[in-house]
Amino acid sequence: MRTHLLWLVAALLLLLPGCRPSSATDAPAAPSAPTEPAVRADSDVDAGRYLIAVGGCNDCHTAGYMEQGPAVPEARRLTGMPVGFRGPWGTSYAKNLRLTVRQLTEDQWVDRLQGTGLPPMPWPSVNALSEADARAIYRYVRSLGEAGAPAPTPVPPGEEPATPYIDFAPQHLDRLGPPAPADTSGAA
Repeated sequence: MRTHLLWLVAALLLLLPGCRPSSATDAPAAPSAPTEPAVRADSDVDAGRYLIAVGGCNDCHTAGYMEQGPAVPEARRLTGMPVGFRGPWGTSYAKNLRLTVRQLTEDQWVDRLQGTGLPPMPWPSVNALSEADARAIYRYVRSLGEAGAPAPTPVPPGEEPATPYIDFAPQHLDRLGPPAPADTSGAA
């Protein structure tokens, strides 16, 4: 029993120096404002170039990029694509971003990237961009200069587009088999 008492006293002596009344100077530091993630590069233009590459923006916004990849010269990139993307929403076209940035201020661009639009543009991913990254993309695209023609106007559902298009309508849904029965047990 005496050994246990000695251990208890020793433990208390070690812990007590950390226990004292708090004062204004002991208040925990206020948490710092969360830092918004952003790509770091030598310049905003370099950061924008990187974000365009890893975001796959050229796949749709650069004619021939899906087939040729980075072999498409930068001078031809982000000028839009005349091939549409057809689905239940109608037919949409990847815009010529080089003309778009000429029509918008940087602040308008940042606001636009927080909006929505037609598929297959990955709007949830675009909305997740930090403001710094959205501005870097604007500065990169703007640095490329004006080039190309405007994208065709979207075509509503049920109307036939005059351009070629990639069909996004699901095919052969019957191959999925019957739907799974609904869980009526109430168990989560």
